[in-house]
Amino acid sequence: MASKNPATSSSPGKSGAKPLLAADRIRKTAREMFYRDGIRAVGVDAIVTQAGVTKPSLYRSFSSKDELAAAYLRDYEGEFWVRFDAACAAHPGDPRAQLLDYLSGLGGRAVQNGYRGCGLTNAAVEYPESDHPARAVAVAHKQELRRRLNAMAAEMGARDSEALADGLLLLIEGAFVSSQLFGEGGPAGRVAEMADKLIQAYLTP
Repeated sequence: MASKNPATSSSPGKSGAKPLLAADRIRKTAREMFYRDGIRAVGVDAIVTQAGVTKPSLYRSFSSKDELAAAYLRDYEGEFWVRFDAACAAHPGDPRAQLLDYLSGLGGRAVQNGYRGCGLTNAAVEYPESDHPARAVAVAHKQELRRRLNAMAAEMGARDSEALADGLLLLIEGAFVSSQLFGEGGPAGRVAEMADKLIQAYLTP
C-alpha cells in the first residue's frame, strides 16, 4: 500500500475539494500507517509528521494512541462491512452466492502486493490484553462475523449451521494470514473455491 501524505495529497484550489480537518487527516494517516506497518510499530510522532498536524491537535481529538488505534479499527471495520454487505445486496435471498461473491473479492485482494491481511485480525495478534481498546473492537467484529456466518449457513439449509459457520470463519482467517506469507499465487486466492466445497459438504444429505 503506497504511503501518501494526506495533508498534501489534494489541492483544494484545483479540485474544489475542502481540505480535511486535522482529526480527519490524523485518522486517514493512522489508517494507512497502522495497516501497513502495524499499530505498535508506529509512533505518535510519525503520525503527526505524516499528517502535517501538531501533537496537541492529535490529543485534542484522541485521548491516547490506544484510542486512535481503536478509531482506526472502527474505520477498518466499516470498510469490511461495506464490501460484505455489497456482496449480500448483489444476490438477494441467496446466502451461498452472497458469501462466495465476497470471498471471490477477498481472494483477489489477498494475492496483491501490499495486502496485509485483516487489520482487525492483525490487531488481535498485536494486543493480547483483553481490556485493550483495539482488541475490544477486533473481538466484537469477529464475534459479529461469526454470528452472521451462522445465520447465512442456517439460511442455506446446512445440517449443522454452527459447524459450517466455524469452518467458513477458519477459511477466512486462514486467507487473511496466509496472504501475508505467500502473496501472489498463494492459497488465499482459492478461498472462494474451498468455501464452496465446504458448503456443498454440509448441504449434501
